[in-house]
Amino acid sequence: MPASSKTNTTSRKRRGTEPATATNRRRFARNHADRASARRSAEEAAHHQVEDVTTDSLQLFFNAARKYPLLTAAEEVELAQRIEKGDVEAKDRMINSNLRLVVSVARKYQGHGLSLGDLVQEGMLGLIRATEKFDWRRGFKFSTYATLWIRQAIQRGLENSSRTIRLPVHIAQRERKINRTERELATKLGREPTEQELADAVELPVDQVIEIRKAARPLTSLDQPVGDDGETAFGDLLASNAPNPEDEVVSDAGTNAVQEAVNRLPERERDVVELRFGLGGREPTPLRETGRKLGISAERVRQIEEDALERLAESGDLAALRDAA
Repeated sequence: MPASSKTNTTSRKRRGTEPATATNRRRFARNHADRASARRSAEEAAHHQVEDVTTDSLQLFFNAARKYPLLTAAEEVELAQRIEKGDVEAKDRMINSNLRLVVSVARKYQGHGLSLGDLVQEGMLGLIRATEKFDWRRGFKFSTYATLWIRQAIQRGLENSSRTIRLPVHIAQRERKINRTERELATKLGREPTEQELADAVELPVDQVIEIRKAARPLTSLDQPVGDDGETAFGDLLASNAPNPEDEVVSDAGTNAVQEAVNRLPERERDVVELRFGLGGREPTPLRETGRKLGISAERVRQIEEDALERLAESGDLAALRDAA
């Protein structure tokens, strides 16, 4: 082959190769971008699909709840009797006919950390348990009994998901005892027990039962959005309790006067008063705890406290102490 012909062939190959390589690069870049775009679209579609599935499942549940008619008292008794004998169909009907009750109770707990769908799921566990435990011989409505189980199941679900402060063991044990006793009393009475009835049954003061139940409630985040627009945080609605500088000056002056009065007491009386009234930035201490710290009985603590208060009253310092407490 002549040299000129060989050169022309090489030139054609070079001219043909360079455009082809550039075209391939552009095609590769375009395909890569298309694949990345398709991947993003698939991820977004999957995300929306999960949301749609959740929404659709909840809507199906609501539709089912409206589908089943409510039971009469006679029907509840009949189904309960059949359930005792192991009739699965009767149990299913009892559950399905009370789905609206689960939704009704669950809606009251919205905004505490779980979605409505999760609240309904927790409530269903309580409904199933109520169906298994219901005693038709007591003569009261199933819904009254089931509401307690549904509510407790939802509360337990909220506690497990959002409790940021662990309750002391003895408080948690008392809480469980209170909940169990509440169910037993509801079964016996055919209604929700009063706080006094519940306190008598668990052999605790009413105020202590109330405090234990408050401690067991799930916390609500101050950052939790409220309102339809979702732009307002729960904490924005709370008034600030921070004292202004003038209040702080008055408070400090009162605290100093109290401490001076207490310092004039005998040592044992001073120790008791400081513990019982929570002076020095401490929390007020109960009688028994004060006695334990000082190595004396609760009755002796009470006697010393009375002596100290009489001494302060005689000196005119009792009013200041009461104001501080």
